[in-house]
Amino acid sequence: MAIEVGMILEGKVSGITKFGAFVDLPDSQTGMVHISEVAPTFINEITDYVKLGQTVTVKVMSLNDGKISLSMKQALPKEQQKKPQKQSRPKQPYKPAPPVTSPGSYEWQSSRKNSPSSFEDMMSKFKQTSEDKMSDLKRGGESRGYSRRGNGNGRK
Repeated sequence: MAIEVGMILEGKVSGITKFGAFVDLPDSQTGMVHISEVAPTFINEITDYVKLGQTVTVKVMSLNDGKISLSMKQALPKEQQKKPQKQSRPKQPYKPAPPVTSPGSYEWQSSRKNSPSSFEDMMSKFKQTSEDKMSDLKRGGESRGYSRRGNGNGRK
């Protein structure tokens, strides 16, 4: 019998790997069921679903270069192919989240009132802020006596 795509067959599990199971089919052929095609739910351990020597029903998904791709979950009746529904929680009325405030006194964003209106204004404000921070850093480093080059101990 020639195996064709879409056929439903029975076979024996002849090998199990972490990514799927090999199934011996009629006419001494072997196909593979990928772990994602074993059951309609997430599978952590394939050995929880199939065992060596177990007879399984499979559907032929594809035939490529002598490789036979199989599916156990698509061989199930349609009502069993669907993922089980999660238990739904009772609906609760929507409550908006409380407003987010900045930690401490640090201002993360400037207020909308005095925000620059154009890109050029924003860039000049950014440059000024950056220059101020750089000069503060330079002054702080000089006051502690550190320099980029020195005698190896980080001091002048």
